[in-house]
Amino acid sequence: MFIIRMIEIRNSVYIYSRLIKGFGGLPIGASGKATVLMSGGIDSSVAAFLTAKRGVEIEAVYFDSPPHTSERARQKVIDLAAKLSMYTGKFNLYIVPFTEVQLYLYNNVPPEKITIFLKRAMLKSAEKIALENGSMALVMGDSIGQVASQTMQAINSINSAAKELTVLRPLCGFDKQEIVDLAKKIDTFDISIRPYEDCCTVFVPKHPETKPKKSIVEKIESRLDELELLIDKACENKKVV
Repeated sequence: MFIIRMIEIRNSVYIYSRLIKGFGGLPIGASGKATVLMSGGIDSSVAAFLTAKRGVEIEAVYFDSPPHTSERARQKVIDLAAKLSMYTGKFNLYIVPFTEVQLYLYNNVPPEKITIFLKRAMLKSAEKIALENGSMALVMGDSIGQVASQTMQAINSINSAAKELTVLRPLCGFDKQEIVDLAKKIDTFDISIRPYEDCCTVFVPKHPETKPKKSIVEKIESRLDELELLIDKACENKKVV
């Protein structure tokens, strides 16, 4: 039995019996462009989706650390990008070789602060690439208080690494289960939980600092004479998928 649910009168008349709810949002590109820092985990791909949902054209950066991370870890991120492109349309994924930067930080900063400095270096690198591709913001998958590097103090210490672009965190008020539920809806969850570690996981300290002071972090970083050169080198050697 055909039950009329709605009639729309435009240039023609449309009659339909059933409504299928989509994700909604704005047309891609209507709200500018942003570059997403993608780790291969659950959170960053969901953050990318939510950003695109608000009409932002996205590109993405992945930090590769061979031999500490495998080709399968890299492929996981490529597969996530492919899945996201079903919603966003085609976009560039920049794969940045980050091993030298990570080892330099590992050997030159206090162990409990390594994650903070690593994320700052990633933010600096992503900003360089974002400015080249015309992005207006950076996107991260942080959820406040979820891990040591996502406390308010840690976020404040990391953010100052980006000098020109705003850092967006679409998941800042989500809890983990909400993020997982959305990842399942957009079909990225099963890819994200493949057991291949990203560079942050490999270099995570046993006792990370949860309340770093930005002034101390910036003071230590000012003494890292080779950091900017290594970041520049990594960005120059990026590959585009």
